[in-house]
Amino acid sequence: MRRQTGPIRPGHAIKRPQRLGHPRWPARPGPEPARLSAWDNGTDLAEKADTAMYEDDEDRIDAAGQLAEHNPGAAAEACSAIACDQAVGDEVRLSAAELLAGIDPRAAAPACVAIARDGTVGDEVRLSAAELLAGVDPRAAAPACLAIACDGSVGDEVRLSAAELLADVDPRAAGPACVAIARDGTVGDEVRRSAAEQLAAVDPSA
Repeated sequence: MRRQTGPIRPGHAIKRPQRLGHPRWPARPGPEPARLSAWDNGTDLAEKADTAMYEDDEDRIDAAGQLAEHNPGAAAEACSAIACDQAVGDEVRLSAAELLAGIDPRAAAPACVAIARDGTVGDEVRLSAAELLAGVDPRAAAPACLAIACDGSVGDEVRLSAAELLADVDPRAAGPACVAIARDGTVGDEVRRSAAEQLAAVDPSA
């Protein structure tokens, strides 16, 4: 559309911006009042749980929690996305996995695995994810526990706790984990001794 450059001729209509609302009617209320349907509210919350909407991890998990009341399916997807997002803080990722376990235990397993086997996550959070995983999918918990127990960069106590948890979910797999700890010279003596005792309990022939 060409811009008018010359003088305005008589009778020429000037287009003016359309006014919002009508002078005789009050402006429509914004989207926040409680008149919104559950579907509209759920859609809005789903967008808030998206990374593109909020950079604040806490906002994303809060939105996902509220979304669970309106649309559990969408909430599960949002929680899974948060839990598996390495750019999100460790505690928030764990909270998302815990929320997901309450909505869809089956979907929580991959999320817990993603946290428990992520070497960039803090030791305690990794162990908590493995413990949560043991409650929703014991079979999937075994490899996660083994990964933590055999990780030399993880703290001694957490490694031992992972081996003990492994002994509960899969005694056979606990043997290699206990051996890895007991033979690691960088591990404290007490923890190495405890790992050896645990090994004797799960595999007397070792």
